[in-house]
Amino acid sequence: MNLENKKIGYHPKSNDFSHPGDRRRFIFYANKKKLQVEIARPNQKYDLLVLSQDADLSVWSNFKSKDTIIIFDCINSYLAIKKTEFKGLLRGLAKFITRKSKYLRLNYWKALEQMCLRSDAVVCVTDDQRSDIKPFCENVHIILDAQDASVIRVKSDYKIKKTINIVWEGMPGNIYPFLKLKNVFLELEKKYDIALHFITDLEYYHYAGAYGKRTTKDIVNGLCKNVNIHEWNQQTYSDIICSCDIAVIPVDLHNPLTRGKPENKLLLFWRMGIPTITSATPSYKLAMMKAGIDLTCYNDHDWLAGIEKCILDENYRRSVGINGKKIADSEYSNELIYQQWDSLINSL
Repeated sequence: MNLENKKIGYHPKSNDFSHPGDRRRFIFYANKKKLQVEIARPNQKYDLLVLSQDADLSVWSNFKSKDTIIIFDCINSYLAIKKTEFKGLLRGLAKFITRKSKYLRLNYWKALEQMCLRSDAVVCVTDDQRSDIKPFCENVHIILDAQDASVIRVKSDYKIKKTINIVWEGMPGNIYPFLKLKNVFLELEKKYDIALHFITDLEYYHYAGAYGKRTTKDIVNGLCKNVNIHEWNQQTYSDIICSCDIAVIPVDLHNPLTRGKPENKLLLFWRMGIPTITSATPSYKLAMMKAGIDLTCYNDHDWLAGIEKCILDENYRRSVGINGKKIADSEYSNELIYQQWDSLINSL
């Protein structure tokens, strides 16, 4: 498909396209191609529609224009969730109550399936997601985030001073797996001066992104004696990460939605050269294997061993940081991601 002079509608995660799910995904490609993109509206006609997973499926899955080509950027593993899961059963109702859906679609799985059926191509981020989507759309492409523009600084000093600084970055709603690591941090504190750093929003809504306002501080207090919360800022977060010694990414391995996440967060840390320890999700294990690194964890013993190995060996920390960056920059480069979007567009 030639996109020159085409009318392109895009349903964003943020109206100014500043959300990472916009600027690191289709908007990255659109900017590289110098495409004119407008926020998609259901009453307009388009040559191409690109819909993020925040799009109202109750509206867009029934979009009638046969001349419009639709790309659905379906990056979360909702189709992998069991049909009996309580939150999954309520997801469609919650989206209607919070006005994220114009029409009531009680069965959110069916809404997703219908959106995939209506789409000419679906973008996902893991092999497992592609398998789940294939019954509803044959044209499925795996494309990760373009992250190079997010890396302002790269770590160069791997010496640890008196305090061992451990960092995490992300949305507040993804912090909860840290609660299961509380005993790990308490054990580490018996030997070392530990400081935890969270780079995230200071407040968030716990329910459906609209209800139950909470402060991030309430979640992380008590994980160890020294807990620091840094408000996420594009200009400062890379400096904070690189000033720390180790990054960690705990994930709930029993939750299909979190277990099915891609390696994006690990790659972001690696691009900054920081040694990173993760839960043993399929994506993290695959990326670690490519880099020749063994720092994925199933239990507290693994976490303690991995963190302590990084604490005690400066040469190991340096090799993990350098090898991780080498793989992130070569195997997951922005140029490769740009080519993958090109391949998707050419498939239409």
